[in-house]
Amino acid sequence: MARRKKKPVDPALAALPEGLLDQLAAGVKTPADFQQVYRAFQKALTEKVLQAELTHHLGYPEGEGRTPEGNARNGTTPKRITTDTGTLDLEIPRDRHSTFAPQFVPKGVRRLPGFDETVLALYARGLTTRELQGYLEERYQVPVSPDLISTVTSEVMEEVTAWQRRPLEPVYLAVVFDALRVKIRGEGVVQNKAVYLALGVLPDGTKEVLGLWIAQTEGAAFWHRVFSELQTRGVHDILVAMIDGLAGLPEALHTVFPQTTIHQCVVHLVRQSLQFVGWKERKLVAADLRQIYTAPSERAARAALDHVRETWGGRFPQIPAIWERAWERLTPSLLYPLEVRRVLYTTNAIESLNSYLRKPLRTRGHFPNDDAATKLLYLVLRTIGKKWQQRPAREWQRAVPHLQLLFGDRFPLAV
Repeated sequence: MARRKKKPVDPALAALPEGLLDQLAAGVKTPADFQQVYRAFQKALTEKVLQAELTHHLGYPEGEGRTPEGNARNGTTPKRITTDTGTLDLEIPRDRHSTFAPQFVPKGVRRLPGFDETVLALYARGLTTRELQGYLEERYQVPVSPDLISTVTSEVMEEVTAWQRRPLEPVYLAVVFDALRVKIRGEGVVQNKAVYLALGVLPDGTKEVLGLWIAQTEGAAFWHRVFSELQTRGVHDILVAMIDGLAGLPEALHTVFPQTTIHQCVVHLVRQSLQFVGWKERKLVAADLRQIYTAPSERAARAALDHVRETWGGRFPQIPAIWERAWERLTPSLLYPLEVRRVLYTTNAIESLNSYLRKPLRTRGHFPNDDAATKLLYLVLRTIGKKWQQRPAREWQRAVPHLQLLFGDRFPLAV
């Protein structure tokens, strides 16, 4: 029988004195005992680190006199801090000249980073300030004011500003543009404002949100401002742009990025078409429309559109007109195989992102201002962005060879 390999020992545990863990575990019988021992050990270790910092600052160990300048240890000052596991009552060492500035628990800091990260993670999942207050008071057994929570979440605004101004890649394989509605109070009235989103796809298939912008309504004029800002931040070319069919959007995009190929989202075209059809016939009409955007060539797609016109145009003349108006932006996707075409003729990537964003939004009636909405949306985007970095989208990776062949000289700039 093969011997089992011994698991490697954590170097940090190996450095502990032999028998220390056995001594700590000897009195642990219940989870409450474990918490008590853990908190005591955390307090002792933290204070030991602070004492070591003071020793380094003074230049001599405890009990060996004073520095040449006459500086020496001068007792301790009590301080309560909040960590991700609860509160700690510490004794912070001090010196006679008051020149010691601890780094492990800095002056003026009452919350260690783990606590702030816990607050931000729960806030990003949609908990309101009052709900967070109740959870934190129950979790840490210490009063937590709404102002403290607001302070923690407001500190992220500097990060939001830096993120919104960060330099972008010079070329993106594709960018999906869309907007969702968020209720925000302004001028004493709750308004349905538009949150503009741009989702970019990098050559390795990784997705990233290029930015978010809030305006009163969605319109081509504001989209033009968004495109100009992307260009200012370093974007020189977008190979494919996917849009939902907003009037004036293609013209605004080509003003800034004239070479970009625009793909119309067929899901939006189908929705627009079916709104004129009764429930009994929707499946039949949808099946005929499907023959257009799944056709093997532009010629076959034109034949499918003619069939729709002949079959349904008499009763629903709006349907063929909708597809005719979008034809120029629909046909570029027909150059790709069907499995690749699916990611290029829909805005499903950003619709999925919008769905993720709406989850925490549902728990809130409205936001008091634009910054509050931006703060929450950014925290949600930060969370999902970490997942995207770990798992590049396979469907986009399959599309890369076809895009490289189609766009030729423009594509190597993105690699």
